[in-house]
Amino acid sequence: MALRSDLIYLDYNATTPVDPRVAEVIMHSLTFEFGNPSSTHAYGESASIALELARNQVASLIGASGSEILFTGSGSEADALAIRGTILAAKGAGLERPHVITQVTEHPAVLAACRELEELHGVTVTYLPVDEHGRVEPLQLERAITPETFLISIMHANNEIGTLQPIAQIAAIAKAHGVLLHCDAAQSIGKIPVNVDDLQVDLLTIVGHKIYAPKGIAALYVRNGIQLRPLVGGGGQEHGLRAGTENVVFALGFGKASELAGESLLDGETERLTALRDRLERLLREEMPDRVHFHGHPTERLPNTLNLHIAGVPALALLAAMSAIAASAGSACHAGRDEPSSVLIALGLSTVDALAAIRFSLGRWSTEDEIDQAVAHIVASVQVLDQEVTSLRTTQL
Repeated sequence: MALRSDLIYLDYNATTPVDPRVAEVIMHSLTFEFGNPSSTHAYGESASIALELARNQVASLIGASGSEILFTGSGSEADALAIRGTILAAKGAGLERPHVITQVTEHPAVLAACRELEELHGVTVTYLPVDEHGRVEPLQLERAITPETFLISIMHANNEIGTLQPIAQIAAIAKAHGVLLHCDAAQSIGKIPVNVDDLQVDLLTIVGHKIYAPKGIAALYVRNGIQLRPLVGGGGQEHGLRAGTENVVFALGFGKASELAGESLLDGETERLTALRDRLERLLREEMPDRVHFHGHPTERLPNTLNLHIAGVPALALLAAMSAIAASAGSACHAGRDEPSSVLIALGLSTVDALAAIRFSLGRWSTEDEIDQAVAHIVASVQVLDQEVTSLRTTQL
């Protein structure tokens, strides 16, 4: 794995490196599965067989069947297809003003799809608040359901703070009211076991570059019988729901990554990541007991994610100072913007504290030694920034 020896990578929630075993499959398929899967000759048949293999590998990771997996170009596209596709199909079937329920800390792709439905299609959307840990209250969600409610879209795990939503409980409420449930599981897949039957979701978003496959490939699980309207019409690929010649090469990489993710979960990856995350949290508490503050749910959270702020230290300044660590201020979707995270503001943080928040996310190649080095770098960087502030104040006096 070509991770730099001079830079500790703690930004796995933003993207993961491509696993060498995935890259090997991709390189092989570039030569041998180059045919168009829709072609009837041998090259097309080979590509078609490979595509179905990948589809079944992705399906197996979440306990689905291959026929329920649609490949997309990104998680954002999968979210849009799930939300716009179901609602526009419902409107086409005669439901004049369908109602959608989501929550304020959803992924921007979900929020954007909901806003578009509101602005362009007259759809009513309810945006639920979250508690101080970032969780939706299921009873509040149930109270928001109306006779027109057609779809609920709640993410499995928040990409910034790692908080897990009570999806199975929400699904039971949705089923009791005859409402469809979409879940963006981009961050939870590969880190904790995810099974669509256990969660009882109708649609689920899965993203390749979050599980060591390349960027540019994702999937939407669609439970058999769910009706969607495609975002892009054309040649009828992906069960007529996503036109365009399939990206067989990346699909195969995604399939291999899914297979490896399933194996790593069986081998204890969740427990390994949890131990590393807890080590990082414990050491930071010990080094800066009065200054470090952690965000998100204390127990119902991803095993690899730690979001925190250090009092008096702006995130962008700290990231610049600790140049030996790759981490994020908030979500990678908003990297570089000196504005507070809407997720943290929704949790009740002040603007100052939200602007100080940093996310560390661990992954397949994280080690105890890296965690120990990272803590030393963080503490040293904070000390440097503190000295700079003290020096500036002295100069001003």
